[in-house]
Amino acid sequence: MILTAVTQILKDPSNQKCGGRKKTVSFSSMPSEKKISSAQDCISFMQAGCELKKVRPNSRIYNRFFTLDPDLQALRWEPSKKDLDKAKLDISAIKEIRLGKNTETFRNNGLADQICEDCAFSILHGENYESLDLVAHSADVANIWVSGLRYLVSRSKQPLDFMEDNQNTPRILWLKTMFEAADVDGNGIMLEDTAVDLIKQLNPTLKESKIRLKFKEIQKSKEKLTTRVTEEEFCEAFCELCTRPEVYFLLVQISKNKEYLDANDLMLFLEAEQGVAHITEDVCSDIIRRYELSEEGRQKGFLAIDGFTQYLLSPECDIFDPEHKSVVQDMTQPLSHYYISTSHHTCLTEDQGQGPAADLHGYVRALQMGCRSLELDVIEGPEDEPVLRGGRSPAPGAAAAHLSFRSVLEVINKFAFATSEYPLILCLGVRCSLPQQKVMVQHLRTVFGDQLYTEAPLPSESYLPSLEKLKRRILVEGKKLPADSQGSDGEVTDDEEEDEEAERPTGRMQLCRELSDLVSLCQAAQRGDSELAMRGQNAWEVCSFSESGASRLASECPEDLVSHNKRFLSRVRPSAARADSSNLNPQDFWNCGCQLVAMNFQTPGPRMDLHTGWFLQNGGCGYVLRPSVMRDEVSYFRADTKGAVPGASPLALRLKVISGQHFPKPRGACAKGDVIDPYVCVEIHGLPADRAEQRTRTVQDNSDNPIFDETFEFQVNLPELAAVRFVVLDDDYIGDEFIGQYTIPFECLQPGYRHVPLRSFVGDVLEHATLFVHVAITNRSGGGGARAPKRSLSARMGKKVREDTALRNVGLKTVDDVFKTAVHPLREAIDMRENMQNAIVSIKELCGLPPIASLKQCLLTLSSRLITSDNTPSVFLVMKDSFPYLEPVGAIPEVQKKMLAAYDLMIQESRFLIEMAESVHEKIVQCQKAGMEFHEELHNLGAKEGLKGRKLSKASESFAWNITVLKGQGDLLKNAKNEALENMKQIQLACLSCGLSKTPSSSAEAKGKRSLEAIEEKESSEENGKL
Repeated sequence: MILTAVTQILKDPSNQKCGGRKKTVSFSSMPSEKKISSAQDCISFMQAGCELKKVRPNSRIYNRFFTLDPDLQALRWEPSKKDLDKAKLDISAIKEIRLGKNTETFRNNGLADQICEDCAFSILHGENYESLDLVAHSADVANIWVSGLRYLVSRSKQPLDFMEDNQNTPRILWLKTMFEAADVDGNGIMLEDTAVDLIKQLNPTLKESKIRLKFKEIQKSKEKLTTRVTEEEFCEAFCELCTRPEVYFLLVQISKNKEYLDANDLMLFLEAEQGVAHITEDVCSDIIRRYELSEEGRQKGFLAIDGFTQYLLSPECDIFDPEHKSVVQDMTQPLSHYYISTSHHTCLTEDQGQGPAADLHGYVRALQMGCRSLELDVIEGPEDEPVLRGGRSPAPGAAAAHLSFRSVLEVINKFAFATSEYPLILCLGVRCSLPQQKVMVQHLRTVFGDQLYTEAPLPSESYLPSLEKLKRRILVEGKKLPADSQGSDGEVTDDEEEDEEAERPTGRMQLCRELSDLVSLCQAAQRGDSELAMRGQNAWEVCSFSESGASRLASECPEDLVSHNKRFLSRVRPSAARADSSNLNPQDFWNCGCQLVAMNFQTPGPRMDLHTGWFLQNGGCGYVLRPSVMRDEVSYFRADTKGAVPGASPLALRLKVISGQHFPKPRGACAKGDVIDPYVCVEIHGLPADRAEQRTRTVQDNSDNPIFDETFEFQVNLPELAAVRFVVLDDDYIGDEFIGQYTIPFECLQPGYRHVPLRSFVGDVLEHATLFVHVAITNRSGGGGARAPKRSLSARMGKKVREDTALRNVGLKTVDDVFKTAVHPLREAIDMRENMQNAIVSIKELCGLPPIASLKQCLLTLSSRLITSDNTPSVFLVMKDSFPYLEPVGAIPEVQKKMLAAYDLMIQESRFLIEMAESVHEKIVQCQKAGMEFHEELHNLGAKEGLKGRKLSKASESFAWNITVLKGQGDLLKNAKNEALENMKQIQLACLSCGLSKTPSSSAEAKGKRSLEAIEEKESSEENGKL
């Protein structure tokens, strides 16, 4: 797509909720219009002019027509009450161009909330940095003006040179070289077929039909009709077909208005925008060598638009954090502390009603997907061989096609640890005679040998063994004979819960002693009720719930279910009414801590997408560590919480959906042509308070590169339990609207500009189909002073967080007196964190940066304003007690004074937190320890005070709440201190790289090293100490 023509500037209310999916359309421009692929295209657009909205501080907005003078010296607008000579702005007076609503005018305008962030931009001019605040009709138009103006300002000394050099840019020179190499005759012209093949060789994602159409458009505009292509036409076609405008605008922005990146530009981009730590110039040079397409670029060390596009599409810029492709979580916790990838009806490859009979491939696929718990429903088989039940019933008179138990075990043994080395749980449902049970035992021992874990647990053990201890072991889950039963065989209750609506079966079944002895750590609990009767259950007993039974518990007593799952395993099976093998929503039960939520792996769809995406986060090993608030022995957590989780800091996810690439048409839309009208839904899955869904507008008739340019913001109260799902749909579908999806755990999101690789309905990777997004995660995206009456989403968290971190009255005077000693330290801890965050947001606002920007970006912007006309800094870096202060040299303007004051406040608040955190943290920890001394005797104390029933339960709940708050706030303070120390290091490094050093570079570097070492020493010593 070229430019997104007139779309709404004011936010469309339909975008706030995706549920109704009201259709809003972004009209594409005609295919013959020229794509923005160079600075000259931006300048030409600006000279032609367009209507922009001029925003004033008094809540007024005016429509004005803006143009760039032919001589590129001034910007003009009309109509205006001023004289024509005054209704202009000289390019030479422009100090800075900001994209977004990042000036006082926008922040204080009463209508600012109704203005789209991506359409707004500001021009700062004059010595006092006055702002001209504008709103374009689309994000594309805003990007053109911003890119063009930045280019003009950076080239103000030679504003006409770019016109002359446009045909000699590194990209054009590279294309000419490629053309000349393919032009075997050396005539400067080649057959269209040859030109098409060459472009496809350079960009394999392009369709041949689209390339041929582009050549015809170019030749038609020149009133010629031929099957031959000139060098100029080849270069023009390639630039228009292969330039993604959104990537071009990004490149110009980060390259200081050049049309290529050097190693320094790339290093700043990776550090400040992509959040990559410990990046070096050598690493950046290596990236350029690997992705730059031109030989000249590789030799000279620059990355042009095509190489930069390839880099952004590479796995290095994938949205999924590569660290999580390996096992990264603590695997020494008890087995019950993990979510476990669990399969239901594993032997099926389609639904149980209509699909084929049982198939061994079902087990292979599940194990290759990281499944760690398989269900084996064993029934009586022919010729004394047990078989597995599964699949649809055979036709009358036909023999049932069952899988032999031995063949299934052999397949499992082959693939058991191919994907994960952590334990595999085989859940046995036994419905066969005693002789065949003994055959089962023989097969299990023969096939698995020493891998079978049969070590009996000790009665004194209150938790299951760790995953590390159980590596490469097979655990058998099933019924077990009572320890006091006599004889080799015995009876157990036959209480499998197939139909949750039916009355509970009360039958008995025979179980042989040998099979019982194979069950050690995963003994099926005798079900007395679908309720949690904390009746001294052993750690090695597994509770099995039907879908409706678990849903009822999650609704009626969510805190009890969470508490139960801290020590015991819970299995949740899909309802027997799901004859089509549809899936339950696993999130509902993960929220309550249920570990073994069984899924029909053979049934694709949103719920299986969520399951598959969720278990990617720990190297795909099939185990995911649950949040600490759901594991700690004393902690308060409710799955149905409507707000912040005590002890956890809510995060703000700011997600910009920029564009899409190479969308296929929906698989069921056979009656349609290749044209689709795509839009994107972003879903947040997690706690009920975190669940949200928003959608972009629809882009008509564009599957190759639809531009969405829409930003969404979400509050996430418990990030460790959240996942993000991107769904691309067709708004003009016939039969099927689904195009592609991708689901990713919140913890695996990488910040910055990222590509999202889309997957098909059945989970296969869609070749070349991606979304281009920008991800920013902050704990405060608002903050700051009182001058702005309204703030963004997470700025409104502050008051709510204070409510959710207030200590509760237990009702026992001795206990409450202990907790009262923590009230003041808690208030201090929260104040210190908020004051530092607010100070950081304030300096970002003054720099004209959004709150999601990094401090390094902030310092780079700040330093550019602190350079005098003779190119010398007006301030210098001075290290005081290892903290980076900025001191002015002589008199400085008021604008700079204001910025330095904000900078000083940020350093002071950070320093105060760093110096005070240890003592405040110690007080919180001491109170937590003193409170925990009452834990074992809490019920006895309550009884002495006359508390019983609901009042005693309330006291226990309040006690757990307080312990959770103290632990959580202590951890948050510790993290805030580490963040502050890291900020000080990054600020100092940024100041040194920006030249804000008072001493010559060599001694400055040495001094800087000493200061950094001092900060690191301070950090290290305190980490090894009480913090």
